[in-house]
Amino acid sequence: MSDPTRDAAFDLLTAVLDRRRPLEEALDALPPVAQRDRSAAHRLVAATLRRLGTLDAVLEPFLKKSPPEPVRHVMRLGAAGLLLLDTPPHAAVATAVALARSRRLHAFAGLVNAVLRRVAEAGPAALAELDSPRLDTPAWLWTSWGANARAIAVAHQHEAPLDLTLRPGALPPEGGEVLPTGSVRFPAGTAVTPLPGFEQGAFWVQDAAAALPVRLLAPQPGERIGDLCAAPGGKTAQLAAAGADVTALDRDPTRLARLQDNLRHWRLSAATIAADATDWHPPAPFDAVLLDAPCSATGTIRRHPDVPRLKRPRDIGALTEAQDRLLTAAAAMLRPGGRLIYAVCSLQPEEAEPRIKAALSRGGLRQDPFVPPELPGLPEAITSEGFLRTHPGLWPDRGSIDGFFAARLVKL
Repeated sequence: MSDPTRDAAFDLLTAVLDRRRPLEEALDALPPVAQRDRSAAHRLVAATLRRLGTLDAVLEPFLKKSPPEPVRHVMRLGAAGLLLLDTPPHAAVATAVALARSRRLHAFAGLVNAVLRRVAEAGPAALAELDSPRLDTPAWLWTSWGANARAIAVAHQHEAPLDLTLRPGALPPEGGEVLPTGSVRFPAGTAVTPLPGFEQGAFWVQDAAAALPVRLLAPQPGERIGDLCAAPGGKTAQLAAAGADVTALDRDPTRLARLQDNLRHWRLSAATIAADATDWHPPAPFDAVLLDAPCSATGTIRRHPDVPRLKRPRDIGALTEAQDRLLTAAAAMLRPGGRLIYAVCSLQPEEAEPRIKAALSRGGLRQDPFVPPELPGLPEAITSEGFLRTHPGLWPDRGSIDGFFAARLVKL
């Protein structure tokens, strides 16, 4: 009999690895399936993607020749259940064999059975001998992360905790840890919807690092602030909650509609405009602009383990060109003396300091460096040049943090 969890997991893994489709997008496109099976499939595939290099290294000694890719996917899912999710060996093997048959891979069912039985016997010992952080990280990413690569890769092996940003006046839900930066953290795997206050819009999900750019912008009540590339709206909500007069732009109407729904749920308001920020002009200059620019998203790999399998080195050039255009447009929206925060949830150096240096070289802006007292509890995230740089190797004893880069500029 087929297993709906494994069937859904196979579809998700195939979508990511064979069709290079984002995991969340593939999850939305799944055929109707019980929520329990949907959640279990997502967890299984996330674990498989997070440790893909390690799983392949464990499987390799038991394969005399490379199997077809669909068969390899079945084995990867089976091995992930065995080695990462504590699935009982008989169940992991049996469901993998059933999956092979349900996917018309009958000729390989015996191979799947034999290989996974060997993995059940020898895999745990083999796992302990492997350099998993290195195996699970594509070489180009490891190289680009420099001295922090191993600490980042170790953090990527673990599911991220649940971080919340509270609406002003809301109390932290019981059981959460209030971080020095103000976010409230719950253990990985915590479901957000049952938490007291969720239905009332008392908080929203936002990694502790993602909440920092608005904190460093320091919005003031009544300030006119533009939030560019704003969806899904966590930073928009922070700005609105501070009392700012916010205009939120996003060029994707569907994502903008999601932002509007989120703001209603959180009982906050902002003007919303579906427009490309590079060719839109405000009716009057803004006091401040937040540019959370589209980027490689490599800082969010703990939450999105499909990112290393979807991104390629060649993608970075197109992203940096777009970031430069957005920075130029954002600067043009400011009044003299107005503040601009540029932020990306990226670990890639090309998307960070060089973009600021390029913006400064075009004239009309100066950097306003961050200083450690602005970031209580995380002063090590302020670089010697006055930039914000977080990465998952920070706060290892607290559950780590996403990777972000941010800079503050002032219009001359």
